[in-house]
Amino acid sequence: MKALSLSLALAAAVGAGAANAENPQVVFETTAGDIRIELYSDAAPITVENFLAYVDDGFYGGTIFHRVIPDFVIQGGGFTTGFERRTTRDPIVNEADNGRLNKRGTLSMARTRDRDSATSQFFVNLSDNAFLDHGERDFGYAVFARVVEGMDVVDRIAMGGTGRRNGMADVPLEPVVVEAARRVGSD
Repeated sequence: MKALSLSLALAAAVGAGAANAENPQVVFETTAGDIRIELYSDAAPITVENFLAYVDDGFYGGTIFHRVIPDFVIQGGGFTTGFERRTTRDPIVNEADNGRLNKRGTLSMARTRDRDSATSQFFVNLSDNAFLDHGERDFGYAVFARVVEGMDVVDRIAMGGTGRRNGMADVPLEPVVVEAARRVGSD
């Protein structure tokens, strides 16, 4: 009976999109709560390596979610609470053609109009945003991870009021700070 219960529990976890044990995970500890993500190292190896280098260097600690658009995205990874832009590594190759889609709860790399301009900034999709996928719009935006715990935190961030600050629109009125980002298992 216990084996059957365990099998059913495992099947339910897989059906719900349980994390792949081989993929690295990162936890963002934010002032709004924790967000745990699974990285798609098989689909976006360059992007994941780049992202983990920022995590391992402590780069994301003290950054904010600086762009929040309800039913679209929350974006972070580039600015401090004083709206100072963090110095980044060189841009990486865009891996948007990896077969992953900009579905609710996935993370993609933010970039300029230049296809290969992503550095440290990322966004979490609040809705299915197919128009950001490869082949839908220029080259697309590289999906490299997904939220596995804390989507309620992401939604809470998205519900806060926004305004203009430092020439930027859609800035949360109440800053949401990433206090730390760490690999799971590196405690």
